[in-house]
Amino acid sequence: MNEDVLSKLHDIKDLEKIPDNSIFILLLLIFAGIILIITIIFLFIKYFKNKKISDRKTYFDILKNINFDDSKKAAYTITKYSRLIANSDREKKLANELIEELEFFKYKKNVKNIDKLIKAKHSTFMEILDV
Repeated sequence: MNEDVLSKLHDIKDLEKIPDNSIFILLLLIFAGIILIITIIFLFIKYFKNKKISDRKTYFDILKNINFDDSKKAAYTITKYSRLIANSDREKKLANELIEELEFFKYKKNVKNIDKLIKAKHSTFMEILDV
């Protein structure tokens, strides 16, 4: 019986070498992961960089929400921010006209309320602004 087992053992073939590419697959996955992470970081930076609110939009919001009850403060606010926001020649011309109308309300101790004509000029100025 021992001979029978030994004869069967001689029929066993040698181990075959199987090519192992697992290290290359691992390196490829690591490289793809790094590229993916860099791309995601780049897109997040680009997205949040473009989310910055411009000064022009901030000035526009301030001018849009002016309280005309305090005419002196409104006159100073309109003067300040309309000069900052006006870029084109048309915007500058309307801003200067509006500022000239508001001169009466700035330098006196007690002033009356801002009239409808000045409010209409302010709304016209706000309509022509491209923000």
